[in-house]
Amino acid sequence: MSESTASTFDFDTEKLALYLEHNISGFKGPLKAEKFAGGQSNPTFLIATETGKYVLRRKPPGELLKSAHAVDREYKVIKALADSEVPVAKVYHLCEDDSVIGSMFYVMEYIDGRVMWDPALPDANKTERGEIYAEMNRVLAALHSVDIDQVGLSDYGRPGNYFERQTGRWSKQYRASETESIAEMETLMTWLPANMPEDDDRVALAHGDFRLDNMMFHPEQNRVLALVDWELSTLGHPFADLAYQCMQLRMSRDGVMPGLGNLDRDALGIPSEEAYVAQYCHRMGLEDIPNWSFYMAFSFFRFAAILQGVKKRALDGNASSEKALAMGALVKPLAEMAVTFCES
Repeated sequence: MSESTASTFDFDTEKLALYLEHNISGFKGPLKAEKFAGGQSNPTFLIATETGKYVLRRKPPGELLKSAHAVDREYKVIKALADSEVPVAKVYHLCEDDSVIGSMFYVMEYIDGRVMWDPALPDANKTERGEIYAEMNRVLAALHSVDIDQVGLSDYGRPGNYFERQTGRWSKQYRASETESIAEMETLMTWLPANMPEDDDRVALAHGDFRLDNMMFHPEQNRVLALVDWELSTLGHPFADLAYQCMQLRMSRDGVMPGLGNLDRDALGIPSEEAYVAQYCHRMGLEDIPNWSFYMAFSFFRFAAILQGVKKRALDGNASSEKALAMGALVKPLAEMAVTFCES
């Protein structure tokens, strides 16, 4: 990369190299830094040296919301899972000293793997698609089977009443960013609290954004090498992760989060929602999941509320308007899909 790297990324690569030489065994500068493309809210960089490659994830510089962009939480959860059945990258160092590059960051191993951006898996055959979805299901069950006390994550979030807290939170967020009256969102904010399942005391490590393109697969095998992007992880209810992923199975191909809703999944070799949930239940030792309609309605409502915030920021001039407004246009369709579960 050019000598403009430091100013472009707002950090001094020579200073960073010297720091990492003193804090990561075997690290040796000089280094080159290249920002990964994509919309990560925590900027992520490929760090290349003559002796190897690393990945650096930093907190964005400048004033931020107090609880946002907590890369130290990401580092904590990835490190805690190092010896578990959940595939994660190896983490090397967390730097909480803002003077090094201007904000907190951590460094982890670089994994040379495949990212499956399209859930329809157009480059795979029917057998391979089934294997990939089965592997994704295995990783989800492994995540929800982690003993949070044993790995030192008992303080990673607030246990209990997860859906009650989340419904209240996203209802408030939606109200704060509301730009027009959407009848379906009003219906949901009444229906969800009134139809909430009794708290069953299930507490698990929840990823918060569990989907196909947040996994690094082996270059040649249909095996996950690392589950990534832990920014939304917390102690939560395991069925929230499962329903969030199944939401993608129902969404249309042309959405901001491309789905499989209008494809012949059986012909593709991709399991139906019923089959995928049954796989998960088998792995978790469950007979079934009561109140499934509630969990799906909640997932669509939460996503709609998130996108309403994106839309409001775009209208206020605080986001890339073209893409953000396109995402915001999905609020009503998502709410309409959510309401179908209220009626089932």
